[in-house]
Amino acid sequence: MKIGKTIREADWRAIASRCVGVFVLIAAVLIAARLCGASTPADHPIPNIFDPHSTPAELIHRLSRFVLGITGLIFLVVFCLLSYVVVKFRSRVAWAEREPPQVYGSTQIELAWTVIPILIVVVLFLATARVIHGIQDVPKPAGVVEVTAIGHQFWWEFRYPELGIVTANELHIPLSDPTHPTPTFVQLLSADTDHSFWVPQLAGKTDLIPNRVNETWLDPHEAGLFLGQCAQYCGTQHAKMLLRVYVDGPDDFRAWVREQQQPANQDGKQIDGRQVFESTACLNCHAIAGTNGTGRFGPDLTHLMSRHTIAAGAADNTPENLRSWIQNPDTIKPGSLMPAMKLSDTELDALVRYLETLH
Repeated sequence: MKIGKTIREADWRAIASRCVGVFVLIAAVLIAARLCGASTPADHPIPNIFDPHSTPAELIHRLSRFVLGITGLIFLVVFCLLSYVVVKFRSRVAWAEREPPQVYGSTQIELAWTVIPILIVVVLFLATARVIHGIQDVPKPAGVVEVTAIGHQFWWEFRYPELGIVTANELHIPLSDPTHPTPTFVQLLSADTDHSFWVPQLAGKTDLIPNRVNETWLDPHEAGLFLGQCAQYCGTQHAKMLLRVYVDGPDDFRAWVREQQQPANQDGKQIDGRQVFESTACLNCHAIAGTNGTGRFGPDLTHLMSRHTIAAGAADNTPENLRSWIQNPDTIKPGSLMPAMKLSDTELDALVRYLETLH
């Protein structure tokens, strides 16, 4: 009897510790969400689904809070009932030789645990369907900015067909005026395998699938930098397939468009570096307007130095990182598909100096 009592007390302590663990986990999640919502430096924002800045993201955010509220209430009810049963009907020495009362089928209980879950599922389904309709079936107004986003292993290509702009990894879109919305519609394509376009504060995840055209749209209400990520495993460097979305005010966006529409800088002082580019395998993958380079396998370099990062956000765009990236990409992004160029120091220095002129 003493051994049986010890075991029952140990079981009780284990149940209590699990309950405490659940509460600690919930508290940690809430604290983390609160910390994610705190202000962060403008140049290092944290992607946060609880801090939406675009119409699609706000719709998803409201739905998420609604679903979390319902599931949280279900958890609370079940947890309280379970705690009550564990405490009230815990094993006692006096009950060691007694069998608990046997309760057979109850019509009321069976109806409750059948009808209530069905109603909850129906409500969640209708709320979700409404948000999906509100995001996917939005008509495209006239005069919107259209972008074609192409996913590559492991970088993003952005093309503005109507503006004649090609860039990589850093997407610039205009701020949308709530009184006269000017959303940006993004056509999503894949050049190789499955990818997923996800900028948590601007829109939900949308897949890029080979031989299929998907679309999403962004309607940002605040200017600034928003970080995104490929959200579909696509190979070795999937984790470093980052993207940066710059939401520019109307004047800033027009200025950026004018700069990107300019031809590549042809600095005569850096002719040696241009010759290195045109005489090596660089031009097979990369394009620079005004040169023999017309490759499409790698990012367009016409305005390389207008970007803040290289290697799809894996490193800051500095001369030192650019030199390391060209000489041996594995030092920054192991497993990337860019080959090590193995240039001499003289050729490498000349090429880097030439690339630095491409603003």
